[in-house]
Amino acid sequence: MKSRYDNEMELSFLSKSNNEAFARITVAAFAAQLDPTIEELADIKTAVSEAVTNCIIHGYEDTEGIIKVRATLLDNCLEVEISDNGKGIEDVELARKPLYTTKGNLERSGMGFTIMESFMDEVKIHSVVGIGTKVTMKKKIKKEENKSLNDDEDVLINT
Repeated sequence: MKSRYDNEMELSFLSKSNNEAFARITVAAFAAQLDPTIEELADIKTAVSEAVTNCIIHGYEDTEGIIKVRATLLDNCLEVEISDNGKGIEDVELARKPLYTTKGNLERSGMGFTIMESFMDEVKIHSVVGIGTKVTMKKKIKKEENKSLNDDEDVLINT
């Protein structure tokens, strides 16, 4: 069977807060195949943390459910889908606004989607009330160009 991706992985886990680190590290390890910089890896880990935390805090609230993570690699691009079967988001555009939160009593900052958008190249949110939410994020890994020789470098030339 030929995949349309260079590589892909799926992960499912309970919506427990200690699984957020597990998801973050797993996606980072998977993305490492693209040889990202430390900064690119940190961006990916931060965005995954925010998405998983949103599932735990908002999607499932005081209940437990399953969070699914699907990651794919294609042409130096990482795509990560994080989804839940939780309560869904009533107004996605409102939820995307900086500082908007439905959990002010928990000292939530309301910056989750804003953080995801600042660290990833693309963020899409699909949510249906009573069915769940899926966040799809993409990050292009920029490969360092082959370094050209500078005049200052020592070069051996056959003469």
